[in-house]
Amino acid sequence: MDKTVSCAPAITRRYESPGRYNGRSVYESFKSMQRQGRGIAAQWSATVTRERRLNLLKTLPGLLISAFFLWFTFKGFKLADFKSIRLEAPAWIAGVILFSVAGYTVRCYRWWRMLRSVGARFSACARVFMTSLAANNILPLRIGDVMRIFTYAGDLNATPSIILSTVILEKLLDIFTLAILFVVTMHFGAGISQHLLVAAEIGIVVSTAGLLVLVFGAQVLEQPVKRLFARTKNEKLAKVEHWLLLALDCIRQIGVLGTLGLVGYSFIAWFFEGLLYVSAAKLVGLQTDWAGPWQAVAQANLSFLIPSSPGGIGPFEWACKDALIKHMPAGANLAPAGIFGLLIHAWLLVSITAVGGGLFLAHRIHSGRHKPLLEEIEILPESLP
Repeated sequence: MDKTVSCAPAITRRYESPGRYNGRSVYESFKSMQRQGRGIAAQWSATVTRERRLNLLKTLPGLLISAFFLWFTFKGFKLADFKSIRLEAPAWIAGVILFSVAGYTVRCYRWWRMLRSVGARFSACARVFMTSLAANNILPLRIGDVMRIFTYAGDLNATPSIILSTVILEKLLDIFTLAILFVVTMHFGAGISQHLLVAAEIGIVVSTAGLLVLVFGAQVLEQPVKRLFARTKNEKLAKVEHWLLLALDCIRQIGVLGTLGLVGYSFIAWFFEGLLYVSAAKLVGLQTDWAGPWQAVAQANLSFLIPSSPGGIGPFEWACKDALIKHMPAGANLAPAGIFGLLIHAWLLVSITAVGGGLFLAHRIHSGRHKPLLEEIEILPESLP
């Protein structure tokens, strides 16, 4: 009892003394919290700075490559060259818009055909496809393709491994189609580069081999894959087996006839894009033979294989100019060829990014997603689930 009484005044003095909290002044407590806050802020700032530094290091090589190609393409150009561009036949604007819509609609349809086995809706496939293209235009390291595989697989009733197999098939189809178009149109131009011709022929061989392996090897490879992984009980290897089997099953369900149909859709899609380039050439009155715009389609889109900044800025303009000048009459001003590549690329970047970005925002509003896009990218899984 005496102990309790004797301690009471001390307790009262400790907790009820004005201007003090837990034996420390309010000012001291505030300063301590301020120091802790500064420490946390400094740590967070260091983390963010480190992440930004790493991101810069990842994107810097691509930016340097783009800068080199832009310099190489437009060196010697004068401001008067850009001012000389005129809309010679404005009616061809309708062709530019119409064939842009037609080409990308067919590409969306082609991808939907690949995913029919999982019951994906065409509207969802078109939204995800255009969103991924828009993301590739503004974000580095082909983030759009990564988002298509990981972020939106659930929207398509598919697993990331299935989406990955369709993306690989899509790239092989595009390389196969564009390489054939490039080789054919190249023979109608002057000053054929043997290096580019060999590269295109290698592209045809590699893409053809890849398509044959995917189509005819899917069913054949299924049992060997099962036997190979049956010898181990490692969980990670079991996941790898699961991914491979899902991907092979997706390709197997497409089948030989289905793949031939996909090849047909690929030629139709790039045919429409070729008409887009023809319309744009007519629009600005570009002096070139009939094969010039078609080689530009093939060479410019194959240039995306060159690592560069988002959107392929630089290599695209160089490839377009290099293709067109081989089909221009002797003595013609070559400056419009480079400017044409710049204009057609600007149109594609703006239109695709606007459509893909619009579909992306509309879906986020409709689904009630509030997490910023960059946060979604940061939490992408490191491996296929």
